Parts: sequence; C-alpha cells; structure tokens
Amino acid sequence: VQLVESGGGLVQPGGSLRLSCAASGFTFSRYTMNWYRQAPGKEREWVATIISTGSITNYADSVKGRFTISRDNAKNTVYLQMSSLKPEDTAVYHCRTVLNGATYWGQGTQVTVSS
Repeated sequence: VQLVESGGGLVQPGGSLRLSCAASGFTFSRYTMNWYRQAPGKEREWVATIISTGSITNYADSVKGRFTISRDNAKNTVYLQMSSLKPEDTAVYHCRTVLNGATYWGQGTQVTVSS
C-alpha cells in the first residue's frame, strides 16, 4: 500500500489549493479515504472522509463549507479542494486509509497559509 500526497505550498489567506493523494497497492475503489492534518506542536486531527463510492462525505466543523473532498476511482486518487484558507489551516496534510484493520498514512504535504 502506498499513499503519496502532493499539491501543498504557500498560499495567502483567502486563497485556494487542491491537494491530491495517489493510491496504489490496493483496490482503491473499495475503501473509504480520509484526510488528516497536523499543525506544529499539535496533535494530528481529522479533516474529511469520503466513502468508497464518493456518495457520502463528512467534514470537521473547522473546515466545513470551505473544503471539499472528492475522489476519482479511475485514477486511484483522492482530492482535497481547500478554499478561503486561513492561517490556522497551516499544517502537514496526510491522507489515510484502513485495510483489514491496518492503518496506512501518506508522508504528507505541507500547506502554509501566510501573507
């Protein structure tokens, strides 16, 4: 199983970014995918979840209405579209999945929101 995030960077407050997580080594279309983030000095926190078909999504209150999780099962990729970014969104963003009781994480991509 491999999860590889990309798309992070430096963005001004109010800006947008789209993160991608490319998955391999398992049947991507069968599994729920999640995004988490970890800010400096803080614990990792859950951001969003999308089920295997993409028909159900869920978001942390802190990002609801600003972030959108989606997936392309043909490309084995899950996305996180982030808009109206705030300095408090600065963190390393990780994708995650659970297969047969084992949890897998990507290495993360840094998002920095600053003027």
